[in-house]
Amino acid sequence: MRLRMPTAEPRETQEPLDAPNGKGGRDVGRDPFFDNAKFLLIVLVALGHSWEQIVYGTHALQSVHTLIYTFHMPAFILLCGYFSQRFTGRPDQVRRLVEGVLLPYLFFELAYSATNSAVRDEPFAFTPTEPTYLCWFLIALFLWRLSTPVWRAIRWPVPMAAALSLAAGLTTTHYDLALPRVLMFLPWFVLGLNLRPEHFALLRTRMARRCGVPALLCAGAASYLWIPAPDEHWLSMDTGYTDLDVGWPQYLAVRIGIFAVSAVLVAAFFACVPRRRTVFTALGAATMYPYLLHGLLIRAGEAAGLYPVLKDLGVLGQVLLTVGVVTAVFLLSTPPVRKVFRRVVEPRLPRSLVPTGERSP
Repeated sequence: MRLRMPTAEPRETQEPLDAPNGKGGRDVGRDPFFDNAKFLLIVLVALGHSWEQIVYGTHALQSVHTLIYTFHMPAFILLCGYFSQRFTGRPDQVRRLVEGVLLPYLFFELAYSATNSAVRDEPFAFTPTEPTYLCWFLIALFLWRLSTPVWRAIRWPVPMAAALSLAAGLTTTHYDLALPRVLMFLPWFVLGLNLRPEHFALLRTRMARRCGVPALLCAGAASYLWIPAPDEHWLSMDTGYTDLDVGWPQYLAVRIGIFAVSAVLVAAFFACVPRRRTVFTALGAATMYPYLLHGLLIRAGEAAGLYPVLKDLGVLGQVLLTVGVVTAVFLLSTPPVRKVFRRVVEPRLPRSLVPTGERSP
């Protein structure tokens, strides 16, 4: 059976939270498969965050929510690792990392801290070392990317990262810089660093596509029938075994089981991703925008008292919220929105801080 190889090698510019090239039009160097995957994943991220507002007490929706959380962040982080393969720590790469990840983290950490204070009547506190809401992923990505040369320099990087991930749950790890999630999700980033185009080619075969949908459906059925529902902290990877109220042998067994199930579902997801250009392919090149902005819409919905109303509507409310979220992700990825928010989503270091030889005209 002939495998269709991906059309693009990993590039520094094509990563899950990358920004468009600012010129519009079609980037012929991009592989539609990856942009399609990124857009679908950012839709799942936004749906997961939105459904959290109404999910409890709705068994079917909670089952889908659990299913999504089993694979969507591992898949997203794996792509981050895949497109970090050329990061060697050169000064220009570090500068782009600061501009593309660290500066947006600081801007939106401030924005979400202020929003939480206004919407939830909490005291305002800007604490960059303690990420707020969805900002944890940015600081995690910053640290993962910086660690890339280390993982490229050692033998057996994936097993080493997996061991470190498991060990993180056996100790008391403070949440400074989202360290529990940084360590517990680390194997997916390191796995992405070690994947090659031929690995993704295996998921583009007809057989893989035929297996992908049934695998996701079976997992959804298992999630629906799993009673009681699993503690969400098992999947959010932010809690050690003592806070989960289990012994360390049980903790290790469950975590290893979650790794295995997530790996199968990540593969199933990629097998279902369209390989050709679609109506949303171009939007997959700008996933930073919907990722950072959709949380502000969720907080606005909280302030407006939207979610109790939607929950009272039952299934109709769930459908309306789902359609609204998908529509919002589409809109937040469009050029007009990107133009408005470019300065905070894609900030640039002041010219005075950039070495003379590296300044853009």
